[in-house]
Amino acid sequence: MTASHPPLAWAVLEQALCQRRPVHVSYHGRRRLLCPHALGWKGGRPMLLGYQTGGQTSTGALPADPRQRWRCLFVDEVDQVLVDMSSPWGTADNYNPAHPFPVIDEVTIAITLQEHPAPVR
Repeated sequence: MTASHPPLAWAVLEQALCQRRPVHVSYHGRRRLLCPHALGWKGGRPMLLGYQTGGQTSTGALPADPRQRWRCLFVDEVDQVLVDMSSPWGTADNYNPAHPFPVIDEVTIAITLQEHPAPVR
């Protein structure tokens, strides 16, 4: 999988990111409600940085501290993705649009402080 051939889930995640819409994803057997903040590549694999607002986690309940609800998912391991048109968008004050966490080597598109996300060129 390369930047020129992202997985099918990428298009849905990118659309949700651009529209600031949460998504329901199935990842490693758990259903999560995430707000996509950045898409890019990590070690040649597609990566999503999302803010989790609901659903299941690997450790039980969501952390009480909103700054600890960031999740990094390999997009090629996402089983299902559905845009949620009714849930509110979520984020935390520790999101840095200039460098969306060190988990993504090459950022393709990310939420900015502006109204619309900006593709990274």
